Amino acid sequence: MSSTSSGGSPPANTVKAVSVSSPARLRGEITPPGDKSISHRAAILNAVANGVARVTNYSTGADCASTVEVLRGLGVDIDHRPGSANRGGELTICGVGMNGLTEPSDVLDAGNSGTTARLMSGILAGRDFQAIITGDASIRSRPMGRVIDPLVEMGANILARDGGRLAPIVFNGGSLKGIEYRQAVASAQVKSCLLFAGLRAEGETIIRSPAISRDHSERMLAAMGAPVRTDGPDVSITASELSAVDIEVPGDISSAAFWLVAGVIHPDAEVAIRNVGLNPTRAGVLTVLREMGADIETVNEREVAGEPVGDLIARSSALHGVEIRGEIIPLLIDEIPVLAVAAALADGETVIADSEELRVKETDRIAATVEWMKAAGVDVEDRPDGMVIRGGRAIRGVTARSHDDHRIAMAIAVAGLVAEGGMRIEEAGAADISYPSFWRDLSTISGAVA
Repeated sequence: MSSTSSGGSPPANTVKAVSVSSPARLRGEITPPGDKSISHRAAILNAVANGVARVTNYSTGADCASTVEVLRGLGVDIDHRPGSANRGGELTICGVGMNGLTEPSDVLDAGNSGTTARLMSGILAGRDFQAIITGDASIRSRPMGRVIDPLVEMGANILARDGGRLAPIVFNGGSLKGIEYRQAVASAQVKSCLLFAGLRAEGETIIRSPAISRDHSERMLAAMGAPVRTDGPDVSITASELSAVDIEVPGDISSAAFWLVAGVIHPDAEVAIRNVGLNPTRAGVLTVLREMGADIETVNEREVAGEPVGDLIARSSALHGVEIRGEIIPLLIDEIPVLAVAAALADGETVIADSEELRVKETDRIAATVEWMKAAGVDVEDRPDGMVIRGGRAIRGVTARSHDDHRIAMAIAVAGLVAEGGMRIEEAGAADISYPSFWRDLSTISGAVA
């Protein structure tokens, strides 16, 4: 965030800590930033397409900026105009075609973006040049074997730390052939990485998954002319050139989730969230909140560039506990930290299971959530694959660490809107990773940020 709003919220990228108090009511409209997942894919696929594309409402988060810089390092001409308070950036991308990337003169830096590192691995595998991709300390500790192993099986020459598990990752040529790969856990990042590699592989690449995961890559590839086929959770592709397409990026439902939860847990709230992507492979948070009894209305539904979009209105609700497990987990994995806040205020027990993936995000999000909740007096139990939250107690205001994780910082802030005495969030600037205007937007609807 580049400036302080009239509501007094500090710029997240220059502040170490933020305090959030409990306002008498929540009212207002929010337009969340452009969807991160769609933004990453729009930049990457148009970069290797034929033609020039314009991408509007591109996510203003640091992760998506990292993707742009990595592509520039590979010789792609991208004009990036920054966004404004309630509007994402604009990219003009001159695609180089499927084989037009050039050898980078320096190491490629993914910053804090696991999506950049994993998706670009599919683009870099089997190229006729050497490239090295790395990132910050978090990226260098996160598991990359899940993409490296199948790419090596496809014929890519790849080296990485810790026996091929950790970044930096070195790509040094190879000849790609299609494989049939079965995922143990449904992962859109792994699936997308292999689809991107399959665009240059001999024969058919087939990815089989135990459950459906977000399908932005499949939708975009089809729109750009790739022969991508889906059969339930399974997807396949054969080698293809791509045609550049203009893309209007809808608002990020993962960012909208914080306002949805804020609206339904506060005793006097009505919050409208505009221009939200409602892709069914991303809308698990809506399903769960409505199952908990949340009053969330969908209005102005429409379709933009093949993606369903609409406006959401969240109102004060009486919530009850539910079980969150199984096939819905890949559809809401990023929203679990803020869903845990809703569970803490809900009547009864909420069980969150099958979410081991949270252990290897920017931080261990299960441990980080349990840590602040226990300090705040929430009855929560840490489990290897999730947590059990026995709701209905008041949340006690405390000082809590984000562990430099954007979703943890924002989830704690939402809890602060109803906590007795408010919450103080350390390392609050982490919100910039996905939502640079978060603190300003929170101040706009609450007036309760300092």
